[in-house]
Amino acid sequence: MENLGSLAILLALCVALYATFACVVGRLKRKPFLIVSGQRAVYSLWVLITLASGILVYSLLTGDFRFSYVAEHSNRTMPLLYKFAAWWGGQEGSLLFWSFLLSTYAAVVVFTNRRKHRDMMPWVIAVLTTIQAFFLILNNFIANPFRMLAVDKLITAVPDGNGLSPLLQYPAMAIHPPMLYLGYVGFAVPFAFAIGSLITRQPGDSWIHTTRRWTLVTWLFQSTGVMLGAAWAYHVLGWGGYWGWDPVENASLLPWLSGTAFLHSVMMQEKKGMMKVWNIVLISTTFFLCILGTFLTRSGVVQSVHAFARSEIGKYFVTFMAVGIAATIYLILDRLDYLKSESQLESVISRESSFLFNNLILLASCFAVLWGTLFPVISEAVSGNKISLDPDWYNRLMVPIGLFLLFLTGVGPLFAWRKTSADSLRRNFQWPGIASLVLVIALFAAGIRHFYALISFGFCLFVALTIFIEFYKGAHSIAVKNSMNLARATVELTHRNTRRYGGYLVHMGIVLMFIGFTGHAFNQAETKELNIGDSMQVGAYQLKMTDLKQGDFPADPKPGESPLYQWHRATMDVYKGGNLLGQLEPEKRFYLASRQGTSEVGVRVRPNEDLYLNFGGMSDDNQRAVIQAYVFPLVSWIWIGGLVLIGGTFVCLVPSKIKMQYARTEVVGMVTSHATLQK
Repeated sequence: MENLGSLAILLALCVALYATFACVVGRLKRKPFLIVSGQRAVYSLWVLITLASGILVYSLLTGDFRFSYVAEHSNRTMPLLYKFAAWWGGQEGSLLFWSFLLSTYAAVVVFTNRRKHRDMMPWVIAVLTTIQAFFLILNNFIANPFRMLAVDKLITAVPDGNGLSPLLQYPAMAIHPPMLYLGYVGFAVPFAFAIGSLITRQPGDSWIHTTRRWTLVTWLFQSTGVMLGAAWAYHVLGWGGYWGWDPVENASLLPWLSGTAFLHSVMMQEKKGMMKVWNIVLISTTFFLCILGTFLTRSGVVQSVHAFARSEIGKYFVTFMAVGIAATIYLILDRLDYLKSESQLESVISRESSFLFNNLILLASCFAVLWGTLFPVISEAVSGNKISLDPDWYNRLMVPIGLFLLFLTGVGPLFAWRKTSADSLRRNFQWPGIASLVLVIALFAAGIRHFYALISFGFCLFVALTIFIEFYKGAHSIAVKNSMNLARATVELTHRNTRRYGGYLVHMGIVLMFIGFTGHAFNQAETKELNIGDSMQVGAYQLKMTDLKQGDFPADPKPGESPLYQWHRATMDVYKGGNLLGQLEPEKRFYLASRQGTSEVGVRVRPNEDLYLNFGGMSDDNQRAVIQAYVFPLVSWIWIGGLVLIGGTFVCLVPSKIKMQYARTEVVGMVTSHATLQK
């Protein structure tokens, strides 16, 4: 079994190199049989990597502790779900998982484009298989998941493994990493098409049309992964936050920011033939930021609760990025004549300029996060001291940038193409602007003095109203013309132009998330040591400890097996205004195999605020429980906004009704015309 796994990834490396060679040589020498051979090699590549992945997963599920990877990341008492999740829970397995996803993507690309883009596809395949070869080199020679445990050169096995990191033994963590990987790996496809377009000197936009939907799906995966990561941090780490500007958190945000800029920018190229250089640069930046994120997670150059242990793998990623970035820059500079814009910016007050400002601000935020993430590495290289920037540094910089982006989210769609008249500005902005100003004045009169919070609430209402008005105007017109109710007309309106109105839903999701972010300004916290019968106060809540227990899980392990973890649990009665609201049971767990602790927080979720309790541990004399209590206003709106954002993205992926009818009309017209000719 172990030999078959190692052989599979070694053969996969050979096939990836052959596919690159066959496609490049076949294209340059005009030998179609070589190109076809290279395309078929991609399918073989998928089969080999799937076989290797299946062997590793089977070994994890069955507890084959002869494998070093299985012994390190699985054990007998771990639930089946987490045994499967151990596939991507460690360095070697996660690299194999990356290779599996990339081979799957490559196979789908080859199959769906088997009769299209004949000039470009050999180069697209060559780029994808070159990336694939890099990761397979790592899996074969640097981080082999099929390495065996041996004593005196004899293969041996340990009685039980260390188990997956306790922090990863949470249901969302069985989904969060795959979602991020689907995003990270997926951006390789539009990057490959962009490079293929540059190499073949194509002046057209065929690569944009081919990859737009693909990029949107990839962005959806990335967005879902980021949201699940925030939810995991909130519910597992015990500190009550959902975003701490951790280097690995930042690594997932960076390609999301540049990918968002790319999705906006491609509309300019499709409609106006503008921003062609921008689009090549943006998708290339997004791909290399994905590689950078993978490098930061695996190299150990930054300290993070999310990162793997320090390893020597980082220098290989640095080399790969350096060569790839240099080659990309050369191609862009050499093909500038093919990337000239077909139109010019006519007015600062236009939709074109709003897209440009949006891209500039997104890239500015991306650079700020990148600088803050890499600053410890840079400072250590320059001065010998590793200096990390705290969350306050990021917040001081990113809050105003985020508010400006929020404002552009509202005003951008209201601008007309080419030039917006003063009358149009007054008509579109008057009522949302007045309503936002009234809200800010009302909140100030109610006692809110936090400047950024007031601005954020005002902008949120402004953007929400502009979106509502856009839906209402279109739906009301359809309702009047077709004698239907407004709800049905809204669905009809959205179906007619899913890309536009799905985008509005995505923007509404961003607004709801900003409402949740703004609640952070009003957080409250209290920490106290309690014994049974003691009470504490946080905000308007009174908390009383009524019980304190400890035990093992499972309570009765199977013969020869140890408990998975030990636990302490506090039972807290929650009162507000003298009324009992219910109970929360925060818990502390200590996993015996890995010697690590985790928190199971108690959360009372409400739309206006969360009451969040964390069991911080036992006091020094081991007699009292340390309870950390927080009140987080509006935090639930972050998760609601995330769901709306995801739903809006799905709407964007649905084909528009008008385009579908046009396509059917075209087909019917062709058939009718053909029938006429036959007569």
